[in-house]
Amino acid sequence: MSNIVQKTKVDPLSQVRTEIVKMEEQFKLALPPQIDPARFTRIVLTAIQQNRDILLADRHTLWNSCMKAAADGLLPDGREAALVTYKIKGNPVVQYLPMISGILKKVRNSGELASIASHIIYEKDEFKFWVDELGEHVSHNPNLFADDRGERLGAYAVARTKDGFTYIEVMNESQIDAVRNVSKAKDFGPWSGPFADEMRRKTVLRRLSKRLPMSSDLEQVINRDDDFYDFTPTDPKESGLAAELNKNKAKSIEGDKIESLEDLSEKQEEPIECEVESMPDMPIKKHRSMPHTDVQGNSV
Repeated sequence: MSNIVQKTKVDPLSQVRTEIVKMEEQFKLALPPQIDPARFTRIVLTAIQQNRDILLADRHTLWNSCMKAAADGLLPDGREAALVTYKIKGNPVVQYLPMISGILKKVRNSGELASIASHIIYEKDEFKFWVDELGEHVSHNPNLFADDRGERLGAYAVARTKDGFTYIEVMNESQIDAVRNVSKAKDFGPWSGPFADEMRRKTVLRRLSKRLPMSSDLEQVINRDDDFYDFTPTDPKESGLAAELNKNKAKSIEGDKIESLEDLSEKQEEPIECEVESMPDMPIKKHRSMPHTDVQGNSV
């Protein structure tokens, strides 16, 4: 009679829950003092339960994402931040994404800006952006009571510094789509789910942040999801943002009329002709020589 060894099947959720609870002490070291580590751990577990795809993803990316959220002091509750999944070469991974509410929370806590906001522009809204001698201005009257506000036209972000300066960034839908097209999860994940408008608002806010005075910590939070995008296309013809950036770069180079080294070398071989105005003859002063004398002062 052969002995049959029955293997106990481990529930992936239970396994992850055990590992997350063990990490609570590490969360405590990374979290700011105002956030309870136990509460942060519970929110992480809730996020995993609501998105079972995380259980199928690489565990190291899950641990790293949780630690990044703790270091930034943001809760992965879908409002301040989110844990999303996408695939790299067919393998599912977890990515930590700070959301608009989390970024605004960090801005308020930093005290570096007086205010900052980002909004979606719809077809039936009244929107105007203009620039004059006093700077940048925006006027937005959203049609909040309409059953259908129409198609999305774009998004904008506005920030005011404590010294009274206003910074505004406006992007149309085509520009936002260009950013989406270089995302590693453009057809799934936050860009195609309930966070799609959040990603639009965050896209324009990211662009505005490059012009704002802010600390490295706040800049790090805004740029946390750089790994979520692929800015190096494999196609030599290039596409998306990289192609647009190189296109603009080529235009600027053409506008500056930068010549090649071969053209410069050919021009160096050509004789340079120029007309030099002759200087008038200057009178030569004659100095009277002093008589030579001996030691006793007699003329020699």
